[in-house]
Amino acid sequence: MLYHLFEYLEANFQLSGAGLFQYISFRSATAIILSLTISIVFGKRIIGMLQKKQVGEEIRDLDLAGQMAKQGTPTMGGLIIILSILVPCLLLADLTNVYIQLMILSTIWMGLIGFADDYIKVFKKDKKGLRGRFKILGQVGLGLIVGIVMFFHNDVVVRMTPEKAQANGYEIVRIDTPSDMDREMAYVKTTLTNIPFFSGNQLDYSSFIAFTGDNAKKLAWIIFIPLVIFIVTAVSNAANLTDGLDGLATGTSAIIGATLGVLAYVSGNAIFSDYLKILYLPETQELVIFSACFIGACIGFLWYNAFPAQVFMGDTGSLTLGGIIAALAIVLRKELLIPILCGIFVIENLSVMIQVGYFKYTKRKYGEGRRVFLMSPLHHHYQKKNIPEPKIVARFWIVGVLLAALTIITLKIR
Repeated sequence: MLYHLFEYLEANFQLSGAGLFQYISFRSATAIILSLTISIVFGKRIIGMLQKKQVGEEIRDLDLAGQMAKQGTPTMGGLIIILSILVPCLLLADLTNVYIQLMILSTIWMGLIGFADDYIKVFKKDKKGLRGRFKILGQVGLGLIVGIVMFFHNDVVVRMTPEKAQANGYEIVRIDTPSDMDREMAYVKTTLTNIPFFSGNQLDYSSFIAFTGDNAKKLAWIIFIPLVIFIVTAVSNAANLTDGLDGLATGTSAIIGATLGVLAYVSGNAIFSDYLKILYLPETQELVIFSACFIGACIGFLWYNAFPAQVFMGDTGSLTLGGIIAALAIVLRKELLIPILCGIFVIENLSVMIQVGYFKYTKRKYGEGRRVFLMSPLHHHYQKKNIPEPKIVARFWIVGVLLAALTIITLKIR
């Protein structure tokens, strides 16, 4: 809103200083400061409100060190994260940008699903929360919306030379000659995405149905949209599983968000995208603003969520964080980097799948279930080994930073 206000003031009244709001760097820095301030200042009030409402966490006794001391800690703190993302974004981002609209929708959508789950657990005293089929249905719904917008919306384009577009049979939306370049550039509809470690660093989903001939580009949604639905569902659930120690999911998400912010900046910059040989995605630089809001909200929430936590995010927060990360990676066409970038989420998810699968297998074979880990998800395995909770979280963060660096490096590895 402020962005549009100052844009109007500069255009009509030449107001001194109004032009600052045209700079991504200024708005990003302001977004981080504002989201941090909101989460710290209003976070305390929200925690107080949750305590008054007796919105406390019900803890199952799993014989973990310090676990029962967390009994009654306020939950549903994800409301702090959502508020700290949406307010700065609405004030500082270009609300006419389709990518910003999609990210705001993703935040609200997943926040509502998580809130419904927490509300049923806390106020209806039903430990199962929102039924699994409804939760999955909500995640599938978001994936469907993101997939449809990415595939059909005319503002979601990739910029390349007209020769390349015509050679590959891509639908050209428009052609123009940018002021800083001496050649025509085409804005095309395509299901191209960046893929690490391969020559050219690009993959077109339509290649999987090349057998359909000339219709492959039009029918690529058959592959693309189900994949988007899977990614949104998988990442949001994986983030939910990771939220088991104080500050673990929050800190890990902040690291991922910062990396996606870097990817948004280079993908939306003609010079950097050309140098890195990645897809140039017009208008995606605006997502740097959203990423800044996301980072500030996560770090601000850590003020109260770091060990010993004064508040838990609940599913309101964890499902929202996972949904945002998935949607942001998809719109930046970096979804195939998720196994690396979100490696902590992936490992936590895999540990549960391995544990459950091996237990069932050994029970059928030997009549007695056996375990690979002392407990799953993986962070509980290390708790069982009597490693202090803050040390486990800090080490997971370090691994997250390493994975983030590796994600950036893959842009140049062919």
